[in-house]
Amino acid sequence: MKEYKVVTLKLGFRNRTQNFEDLLNQYAREGWKYIDIPSGWNSVVLERDKNR
Repeated sequence: MKEYKVVTLKLGFRNRTQNFEDLLNQYAREGWKYIDIPSGWNSVVLERDKNR
């Protein structure tokens, strides 16, 4: 079974690319995988196995 998380992006104005990379790496260490950034949204959808 999968579980999903929607994370609202708050990256600031400086170093946006680095902040986004750091955010994704942080969640990846917790077992989350990037799924999608819905168009027009300021968020990212992540997925992981619930029974890990």
